[in-house]
Amino acid sequence: MAGESLSPRHRIELKCPECGHSQFEPAMVISTQCQACRANFQVDDGKVVQRPRSIARLAKPRRDSDPIPELPPPPPPAPLRITPRVPARRHVLWRLLFPPKPPRQISCFDCGHHYTAAAEAQSSQCPRCCCYVSLLDYKIDGPWHRRIQTRGNVVILKSGSVSGCAIQCHDLTVFGELGSAVDCSGDLFIRSRGHGKVIGTVQCRHLRIDRGARVEFFHPVTAASVTIAGQARGQIFCGGIVTLEKRAHLQGFVRAAGIVVKSGAKHTGTLEISQDGATVQDTRLEDTRRKT
Repeated sequence: MAGESLSPRHRIELKCPECGHSQFEPAMVISTQCQACRANFQVDDGKVVQRPRSIARLAKPRRDSDPIPELPPPPPPAPLRITPRVPARRHVLWRLLFPPKPPRQISCFDCGHHYTAAAEAQSSQCPRCCCYVSLLDYKIDGPWHRRIQTRGNVVILKSGSVSGCAIQCHDLTVFGELGSAVDCSGDLFIRSRGHGKVIGTVQCRHLRIDRGARVEFFHPVTAASVTIAGQARGQIFCGGIVTLEKRAHLQGFVRAAGIVVKSGAKHTGTLEISQDGATVQDTRLEDTRRKT
């Protein structure tokens, strides 16, 4: 064999851990087989590695005369805690101080289906078309140029400005600058002081322009009701009543079911009022009325 041709200095003597047989193997051997009992064993650094053996110990047979070991007593049961009954009047007081929020009224972006969701929900899914509907609220305090699509509320602070993107939300309150298209399932409140230009179509349930605000709409405004206490200019299509508060000024075309002009308010432009299916058109340049 090739192993027998090696010189003695390159061979080591190994002893089988099973039968004790001695044999010579190459010095670089890692594992080998006993030539006597054919048992395999490992070699590490020229030494035989003893194979660990599992030892099973049998319990000593018990005699009838042996005493029975006593088990420790079980721990005592935990005392029963009885929760005191809260008086009904406390529940009533809690509901008066912290009334539960009513469920949200949501309309789907895709199919327009109306349904309700929990007030604390952050998102929802339309039960008709399974469309995802976000319910997150936004507060904008800087330049904003990304589209917003949510059924939550959006507030544009005094230092915020939105331009070049569309906004779809529930209620929108504007203290800063608004220069984009708006689609609100709820109300649109414009409370910014100074002159503002809204570039884009506006759709909402109720439009209110506070006193001190001057707004110019470059595209038509569609709303169910309109209340103006400041100054506005543009085309307004209202399915309900347009109310001009004291010292309000509205310029442009107005089509509504009715108009209320309070003392000191003024409308300049064309007015169309639908009464019993007919449309009454007034093309006078200035229309100033008192509420009767």
